[in-house]
Amino acid sequence: MSDTRRMMLLNGPNLNLLGTREPDVYGTATLADVERLTASAAAEAGYELRALQSNHEGVLIDAIHAARDDCAAIVINPGGLTHTSVSLRDALTGVGLPFAEVHISDVYAREEFRHFSYLDDVAAVRVVGRGVEGYADAVRELATLL
Repeated sequence: MSDTRRMMLLNGPNLNLLGTREPDVYGTATLADVERLTASAAAEAGYELRALQSNHEGVLIDAIHAARDDCAAIVINPGGLTHTSVSLRDALTGVGLPFAEVHISDVYAREEFRHFSYLDDVAAVRVVGRGVEGYADAVRELATLL
């Protein structure tokens, strides 16, 4: 791994709809707002940020694989893939980078199927239900581990 002080921010399916999708659940901040907030928190911690959102699992997995070459950690909101993707888990554990799992809403106050995460036992940091500010919290918590 390179010495570059960089974090990868990944947002999964449907997070491109932030700001308009169920604002009562996810708030009115857009994905661009999330990326700015996260980049600012990363900069304060001394890290650059590379951000990607995709509705496609394979694109996210490829980005995780690429991150091992030049990132120190990953912040990921896997969206609905949280509850379904063994492949995403395998990619995250396979690259050996610490990662933070972020969820804007309190998944434990929602439908039962949202209570299960394939990532919760392997994430270095979990931030759930803190709104978009949770991304900045995740960066700060990860930075203390690096």
